[in-house]
Amino acid sequence: MEFTDSYKQSGPCCFSPDYRFLAVAVDYRLVIRDVNSLKVVQLYTCVDKISYVEWALDSEYILCGLYKRPMVQAWSLTQPEWTCKIDEGPAGIAYARWSPDSRHILTTSEFQLRLTVWSLVNTACVHVQWPKHASKGVSFTQDGKFAAVCTRRDCKDYVNLLSCHTWEIMGTFAVDTVDLAGIEWSPDDSAIVVWDSLLEYKMLIKYQAYESGLGVKSVAWSPCGQFLAMGSYDQILRALNHLTWKNFAEFMHVSTIRSPCGAVVYKEVDEPFQLDMSGLCLNDDFPHGMQGDCPESAADGNSRVKYKLMDIPINLPSQKPTMDKPNPKQGIGLLSWSNDSQYLFTRNDSMPTVLWIWDIRHLELRAVLISPISLFDFPFIGDV
Repeated sequence: MEFTDSYKQSGPCCFSPDYRFLAVAVDYRLVIRDVNSLKVVQLYTCVDKISYVEWALDSEYILCGLYKRPMVQAWSLTQPEWTCKIDEGPAGIAYARWSPDSRHILTTSEFQLRLTVWSLVNTACVHVQWPKHASKGVSFTQDGKFAAVCTRRDCKDYVNLLSCHTWEIMGTFAVDTVDLAGIEWSPDDSAIVVWDSLLEYKMLIKYQAYESGLGVKSVAWSPCGQFLAMGSYDQILRALNHLTWKNFAEFMHVSTIRSPCGAVVYKEVDEPFQLDMSGLCLNDDFPHGMQGDCPESAADGNSRVKYKLMDIPINLPSQKPTMDKPNPKQGIGLLSWSNDSQYLFTRNDSMPTVLWIWDIRHLELRAVLISPISLFDFPFIGDV
């Protein structure tokens, strides 16, 4: 594995959706680099330190959240002279995001007083009162035509349906949640799922696996739209089908893998390079001062990563969560589907270095990957 030279960075960085550019925040400057050559394509100067960066889906625009101001600035890669500045005044800005058409910016004020849709086309703005969350609680359909926004008023949770063409509220309905935590459209845009806070195990499409315990921790639709996966604090992954919305599979994350489990267990290990210099002959023209720099010292510290096949039974590395603190490191905190909806990977937060891969076709554990470091969010690559 080869690495480039290091570049200065003091804030967030992210790739453009088309993977052609890399945006890097350095204090109050935004540096846009070409992914292949890493040459600077554009350099923008904001009025304050950059806290957040997000690309528009068409990769032509990028916004910078200056939450200390609070303010949002947006820039255009195709029109460097074009600028946009959004200032909510005393209401402040807690979060900003792009709409699917890449021509509107949605901002949420401090204390969730209102959500504002700002148009980059005609400078108009639309307000939605009392959004439930700042960075969560908004979901768009796959075609980008509609948005579902969670709101709360009079101690009751609601879902507002908006048209992304006019940004008018098309309908509002109440949901039977104690403290709504999240919302998501299905991949085929035919259904909406909402789930309650971790104190209540409740999902609407209504499903309740148990009571009197910490509830849902992560949710993901399969790309085909036929399955809904839920990770819970009880360290169990549950899968529902889209016809009856009933549970058809439960996968437990055990601390020891034993027979007759047919899963393969891989452990990541570092293997140092072995450089054999016995057959190398240098002539008299070779600079003697460089000879000491080539053999062993060139290989010092270099290693390659490989996966070792482990025998079972095997005890998986785990850590005991601290139950006297909020948000314990326990339960399915990360899950993601493969593009063909046939596989699913999960991470149990009490085993942060272990990745579980499940086969949905055969409803079984297919593989376990053990890493020396904690595993963070990353997608499936390719079809599996």
